[in-house]
Amino acid sequence: MSKGFLVSLEGPEGAGKTSVLEALLPILEEKGVEVLTTREPGGVLIGEKIREVILDPSHTQMDPKTELLLYIASRRQHLVEKVLPALEAGKLVIMDRFIDSSVAYQGFGRGLDIEAIDWLNHFATDGLKPDLTLYFDIEVEEGLARIAANSDREVNRLDLEGLDLHKKVRQGYLSLLDKEGSRIVKIDASLPLEQVVEATKTVLFERMGLAK
Repeated sequence: MSKGFLVSLEGPEGAGKTSVLEALLPILEEKGVEVLTTREPGGVLIGEKIREVILDPSHTQMDPKTELLLYIASRRQHLVEKVLPALEAGKLVIMDRFIDSSVAYQGFGRGLDIEAIDWLNHFATDGLKPDLTLYFDIEVEEGLARIAANSDREVNRLDLEGLDLHKKVRQGYLSLLDKEGSRIVKIDASLPLEQVVEATKTVLFERMGLAK
């Protein structure tokens, strides 16, 4: 690649983004693609500290606007410290969550003003958007059941939210899909992992101009 390529992975809780990414990495490395994988919130020291505050199960009194601003702060630091240098070096950067998460979770889920979130996202990223967003779609109940069945997963504050919030989040993602269908591609995350990985690979390779 002559320049970097930015991919974000999005989806409701329990959609399996991390598992897909773990399976995809060796395939990309075999192709000789230089890949940086990272996550939001987190990815860098300051971001990880903010992540601890956001997801701490004891922080149940956190105001939605406080939550949003913490995500935005983490996003900015992560971008300038890690993501932009990798893109400038011509790498494929795959982010586990990015700007769309704020719209889905804090906008649709928490009911905050979407235009304000869009402005904050633009402010934090200087207008940067992913070249491709892979949205892993799954019914809310199925996603939460996966989380409950995964004994290795540490429970965070979002896991303690009621079903209603998670349903609003999914509707937010589906709304974004309708609005930005050229950037966002829907992947059926309810399928077996092997099929989800194959579908993801097909879309990613096509967008990047790689042979399968």
